[in-house]
Amino acid sequence: MFLTISERKIRIAIVGCGRIAKNHFASIEKHLQDLELVAICDIAPNQSAPYAEQYGIPAYIHMETMLQQHNLDLVVLCTPSGLHPEQTILAAKYKINVITEKPMATRWSDGVRMVKACDDAGVRLFVVKQNRLNTTLQLLKRSIEEKRFGKIHLVHLNVFWTRPQSYYDQGNGWRGTWEFDGGAFMNQASHYVDLLDWLIGPVEKVQAMTSTTRDIEVEDTGVMNIRWRNGALGSMSVTMLTYPKNLEGSITILGENGTVRIGGVAVNDIQIWNFDKPCDYDEQIQSANYETTSVYGFGHPLYYRNVVNVMRGLAEPETDGREGLKSLELLIATYLSARDGKTISLPLEY
Repeated sequence: MFLTISERKIRIAIVGCGRIAKNHFASIEKHLQDLELVAICDIAPNQSAPYAEQYGIPAYIHMETMLQQHNLDLVVLCTPSGLHPEQTILAAKYKINVITEKPMATRWSDGVRMVKACDDAGVRLFVVKQNRLNTTLQLLKRSIEEKRFGKIHLVHLNVFWTRPQSYYDQGNGWRGTWEFDGGAFMNQASHYVDLLDWLIGPVEKVQAMTSTTRDIEVEDTGVMNIRWRNGALGSMSVTMLTYPKNLEGSITILGENGTVRIGGVAVNDIQIWNFDKPCDYDEQIQSANYETTSVYGFGHPLYYRNVVNVMRGLAEPETDGREGLKSLELLIATYLSARDGKTISLPLEY
């Protein structure tokens, strides 16, 4: 039985003050009626100091010291992906609920350990999938749930972005490593891999190939073929080598009764929306499109609204640890296929 917090603000702390953390600080600011930012933690004091000064809160170098010093309800992990498992398990030890950025882990076994640790401790594990909440994808999800496509025949995703060598060289050497980061599929395109299951359904088989051009351990380019259990076929092309800047993050779905393409730099622009029968919300297509210079979209505050409602006992999690495992499983299957030159069938475990 999970603890419900209804009579006071939810006490929250952030671990990791790097690139993505600003989205979380901004989201907390939008929910100050429900959330109280208590502390922050980063191994680099120069990273945490500006936030500590801005919000008037203490900054810690060691996560466990912070957990011991404050009676926290929720801790947010904005740290390198390979650190998420042990940090989640540590938070669970102190009976603290966890929000973790994507991907939840870089290894399948670690993801399973995270879910089990939170289950055993009776705390929540939330995995951030903020792109699901973007207006364009919400309309697409609705059209699929209402079976407007009929039988879906073919699905294709592109993630054509750029990450120069200077991007990988920052961050004290953790970027571009297998242990802490993962490659283009696991890190940069993680939210797009998530769409494969969330939108289309359980995947049956995966075939993948990857390549590396930058001076990193992991892939910066990859292609994947997919067969879903519902019979649909699809593919995904990912690269971080696009010249000179991010070009496209898109999904195209071809069905017997509908064709949709959502493009833009980060699935923010509905470019084709054709169905055999009209619906009232088709009029919302233009207003759903939005301008963005960020590949993160605008879903973090909406994600936090669900977290607050769950902690208040008013809702169920939109993406919990088990939901996070679905995309992690796909990612691991992709890497196994690319490594061994084989078709990988899902699930990975029976």
